Formats: sequence, structure tokens, C-alpha cells
Amino acid sequence: MSTTTETTTTLPAEAPSTVAPGGEHTETFAFQAEINQLLSLIINTFYTNKDIFLRELISNSSDALDKIRYKGLQDKAQLDTEPDLWIRIVPDKEAGTITIWDTGVGMTKSELISNLGTIAKSGTKSFMEQLTQGTADISMIGQFGVGFYSSYLVADKVSVVSKANEDEQYLWESSAGGEFTITLDTRGERLKRGTKVILKVKEDQHDYLDVKKIKDIIKKHSEFIQYPISVYETKEKEEEITDDEAEAAASAPEKTEEPAAADKPKIEDISDDKAKPAKKKKKVKSVSHEWVQVNKQRPIWTRNPSEITKEEYGAFYKTISNDWEEHLAVKHFSVEGQLEFKAILFVPKRAPFDLFESKRKLNNIKLYVRRVFIMDDCRELIPEYLNFIKGIVDSEDLPLNISRETLQQNKILKVIRKNLVKKCIELFVELQENKEDYKKFYEAFSKNIKLGIHEDSQNRAKLAELLRFYSTKSLDEMTTFKDYVTRMKEGQKDIYYITGESKKAVENSPFLEGFKKRNVEVLFLTEPIDEYAVQQLKEFDGKKLIAVTKEGLKLDDLDTEEEKRKQAELVQQNETLCKTIKDILGDKVEKVFVSNRLVTSPCVLVTGEYGWSANMERIMKAQALRDSSMSTYMTSKKMLELNVEHPIITELKKQADRDKGDKTVKDLIWLLFETALLTSGFSLEDPTAFGSRIHRMIKLGLSIEDTPAPEATTTTPPPLESTGTSEEAAETTKMEDVD
Repeated sequence: MSTTTETTTTLPAEAPSTVAPGGEHTETFAFQAEINQLLSLIINTFYTNKDIFLRELISNSSDALDKIRYKGLQDKAQLDTEPDLWIRIVPDKEAGTITIWDTGVGMTKSELISNLGTIAKSGTKSFMEQLTQGTADISMIGQFGVGFYSSYLVADKVSVVSKANEDEQYLWESSAGGEFTITLDTRGERLKRGTKVILKVKEDQHDYLDVKKIKDIIKKHSEFIQYPISVYETKEKEEEITDDEAEAAASAPEKTEEPAAADKPKIEDISDDKAKPAKKKKKVKSVSHEWVQVNKQRPIWTRNPSEITKEEYGAFYKTISNDWEEHLAVKHFSVEGQLEFKAILFVPKRAPFDLFESKRKLNNIKLYVRRVFIMDDCRELIPEYLNFIKGIVDSEDLPLNISRETLQQNKILKVIRKNLVKKCIELFVELQENKEDYKKFYEAFSKNIKLGIHEDSQNRAKLAELLRFYSTKSLDEMTTFKDYVTRMKEGQKDIYYITGESKKAVENSPFLEGFKKRNVEVLFLTEPIDEYAVQQLKEFDGKKLIAVTKEGLKLDDLDTEEEKRKQAELVQQNETLCKTIKDILGDKVEKVFVSNRLVTSPCVLVTGEYGWSANMERIMKAQALRDSSMSTYMTSKKMLELNVEHPIITELKKQADRDKGDKTVKDLIWLLFETALLTSGFSLEDPTAFGSRIHRMIKLGLSIEDTPAPEATTTTPPPLESTGTSEEAAETTKMEDVD
């Protein structure tokens, strides 16, 4: 630490040293490959927003203080080494260093190696790829547990001195050259407990050594950190003193507690005043050093919401979330009565990269008890489907020394959880008032809402009101269940939907033909999670949700008496055809019957009312770790529905009536079945056989002779020419050969 040469300089009792201490027994370690890649990106890429390094280091210090505070609740002796919890920042222009010093939990030797040499958090690799492509912002670095490395945005070399209660004091050093060293620190300034991060600032980044700039960054990013953040500040003051006073001050011993000459009362002799010449005065600078606390705001959640500005909420959100963007919405509330707690809940603007990764922290709500931080990963505080919500909860009723085990059975926590979920849903409902904001929210977090419908039976009906879908009558703008109900046709009792891979895949599906003809709206459910959600959400507003791809559709209610009579006649007339097709297809289909849902397609495959749909079957087959035994009893039972008024089916019926054993009839039935598999959303069991049938059809259309198999050339003579019309004979022969 640089000091002035003025004799009036006074240093605080704990004046810090920013000179990196030496030591012995140095060990060298290599960085993990991903760390090297990240450091290379940070050092070699130009980022304008370098202020974030200080935010990240202060955030790390705050976390370390939270940990020792929590340990102190369980064992008071943990705080004996250093009872005061604080963060101090020391800029040193002469040495070109900036030090971030905290009295947190500190790190042992093994923790220095693991925490500062490897990446343990999921999503970091994805983040680095996006950094490389320019689609991610360096400001997001803190979300991936690697915020420490942002130090290299402004520093050539980083030294970390750390002392944990359980270990000796160690020194970690690296210039980001692919390796770092760990030294048992026996020579440096002794820390009681905590960590000092010393940055050797790059030549072109010395503006970060300016006290004013440091204060501005703290106020912008770390205003609401609950521990005092102090900056070591040098203050100069000009004073006027006489020559005699200057001499007295210079000759006076430093330890004297006599008041300075300027402070002593002056005794003047009026009679001799004119005779004495005026004493000469001169200006001197006195230099002093002091710790100046920057974050003096009291915890924002304890203040009245009406007094807090949008900017203050935004600053607090960034502090607790490490997000670089503003929040989308906020809910600040308090609950009083049998139990008391205050909470602030934030909805981010976008979903994190690792929102549904299994290794991700299950919630982002920090739990406080009477302003004392307890933990930030309390699973019992909020359900998993709301894991994107960020914020804090401060309870007046929970015990300070509560453990994770007792949290699970704690009744107070269950009431808090219930209230948090209720307030979250209220917040989502309020978001609907702003169309653009809700659109952003739904694009980012619709999967979470649907997961909630699957998991949260108590709030299922409320969550259903938040859902949005495209439909046959709303192709460009998503619609709600409520809006659908208002548009329901007279006599319509159910809500109809279709599931599929994409909007494009379902909007021209043959399953919709009958509904379009009857002017009945069908909702498009195109996300895999929709399948799980509708299994639980069986109705809305007393109206059942019916899949149009399954059997048992009761469209007769929407038809006239004449249409019902006609349908009954068609069923009776085609009983034989249905039986013939069932005999040919065997166990590939459960049954074959006449459809009342098709208009322009010849046939379609529907599934049983209680089995998987075609889309669900596709989703389950795509599961890497699926239990294949489940497929045996959940795989869809397929039923073939025929549009008996379609020309293909009409002609097929005529040929089948003439000779149901005809090879052409069989081949066409198989071809219709396999085509129906594809148009109905299923996959083919034998794509090669299907391809062969299509190729034979193409040859037939192009009047190309079907080449016989090599072994058949010697035994089967070429077909004889018919005495009838040559074209008719050729057509007949080729059709018979198709099998």
C-alpha cells in the first residue's frame, strides 16, 4: 500500500497490504481445458463492459460471507477467528493493483485447486460456444459459476490469499498461461479468516484504480449486498498554519496527545498588539486514509414498495441474479397474520441456457430469517416448475439454526411455499395485461407452465388459463382456452385438440378435415410437453379435452338427421370391405371402420382412447434412457378409418367385391395402410418394403417393365401379349406383378 511522505499522514489500524506475499513449497497445477478456453476468450476478445469483474468478485465475497454466517449459526466458534463480516476494496495506483478483501469462509488448499482450476457447473460449455459465436454476453459469466475469471478482463496477473478455519493460509497465483501455483503462505500478511483477491491491473485499465469509478460500479451493481462494502480512500485537506505552528508540529513527538497549536486558545495583549508584527502563514496539505462504506441502503425488501423505484428494483435484481438484463416483472409483498414474511419475486426476460438440466440448481430464491441469510437452494421453498423465478424470502418465524433435514417437515415453510406459488400465478396473470410482455414471458417459460399443469394439481385450473395455442381459426396469433370456449359452435360440448411435431405438420392433417367441414375449431399442441400436460388437464371450464387423433369422436352431435342417416347407410354398405381389409392387415390394426371425420383423404389411422397417441409414441421412442418394456402395453392400438366416399376406396371396394384374393387388391391395401401410418404421424416399421411398393407404382405409371429377379429369369417366361388392347393388357399384367 502506498503512503504519503507528509508527517500528518494517519493510517487506520488495519491498513491493508496489496503487495502479493511470498512463500515456500510452491506447487504448480494445470488449468482444466475448459478454463483455458474461457481465459483465452476473455483475454483475446474485446469486451466493452469490463465493469462486471468487480461485480463478480464482490458477489463471490458476499457468497463467502453468507457461508461463514450460516456456519456460525450452527457453531458459534466458527466466527471466533473474525466476528466482523465485511468486504473491503483497496485501489493502489502506485503498485497498480486493486484488492478485494473479505472476511468470509475462506478456502482450504484443496478448495483453491477445485474452485479456481476447474468448472463444475453445467451449461458453461454452451455459454463459451455462444461467446465464441457472439450470441452471448460476457456479463452472463456469473450465472455459470466462473465469474472469478472475469478478473482477467482488467488484470495481467491474479493472486488469491485465502485462510479457512480448517487449514493454513495459502496463496494462489496465475497469469492465465495455462497453469496456476499454490503456495503455503508463511511470509505474507496474516489473515484471521477470509480471502484477498489481488489484481495486477493492465496498463490500459488503470482507470479502474480510481476511487470514484470503483464507487460508481459498486453503486450500480452491488448496492444491495447486505454486507458493508468499504473502499480505502485517501483524503487530502489544505490547512493554513503559521511558521511557528509548522515548526511545533514538525518537532512534536508523534505519540503526544497535546492539541495542535492552532487549536489552543490565543491570549492577546491589546496594548502590545500594534507593536507585534503579523506572523506569516502558509498552506500545507494533510493526508489521511479511511474506509468509506459505499452501500448504505437498508435491505430493499424491508422498505415500502411504493417508495422503491423501478431502477432500484432493477439494480437489486441484477445483484441477486447475475443477469445483465432488466427483469420482466416483479412482485413485492408481505404476509402477516399467523406467520410473517416478506418477499420479492422477479420474472427474468429470458430463460437460462440450462433451465431444464438435471444438474441445475432447482430454485433461485434466497431464504433469509430475520435479515440473516440462511441458504439459496432450499428445494422446499418453491416447486420445480417455477425454478426460473428469482428473488428473496425473509421469514420472521423460522428458527435461525434450521437444517435442511428439518426444513422438509417444517409447516411454516409449507405455508410460505403455498403463498409464493399463489403470488407467482398472480404475477403471471398481471403480465397478461401487457400483450408484448406476456408474449416474451410465454416464449421463454411456456414449458414451465405446462410442467406445472402436469405436477401441480392444486393450481392446475389457474395455470390452464395462462396457456396459449395456435388453432384452425387462429393460425397467426395464439389463443386461450377461454377464447376457444367463446367461439364454440352451438351443440359442441367438448374442446378439440391435435398433437404433433410442429404447427406446419398438424395444420393440414387429415384428422382436421371433418372439423373444418363442420366449422369446429381445433387447437394445435405442438410441444412434446403438451402431451404430458393434457394427460393431467382433462377438462377446462367443465368441457372435456378431446384428441382428434383418437377413436370415439362423437361428431354426430354436430350433424343433421339427414347426415346421420346417410352415415348409418355407408357403414352398412361397407361392412364386407372393412372385414376384407382387416383380414389382410391382420394384427397390424385393431379394427377397420367407416369414418365420419375424413373428407378428402382416403383413410387414416386412429389410436385407442387410453393409449399413446402417434405423437406420444414418437416422443417416447426418442427417449435415450426409456424403459422399452413400457412400450409393450402403452404402444398405440391402431384402427383404420376409411373414407368410403373417396374414389380410391370406392374403386378398391369394386375390385375386392370381384376378387378379394387379388394380389393387386392386397398390395393396394398395404400401400394405403403404410401411407396412412405416415400421414397419421407414425413411423414405418419396414421403410424398405414401403419404398419397393412405391417404386413399383412409379414403374407402372411410367409403363416400365418390372425387372424380374435374377433367379426367376430362367424359370419364368416373359409375359405373352394379349389379343386385346395392348395397353390394357400391359396394365393388367403389371398390376398383377405388384406384390
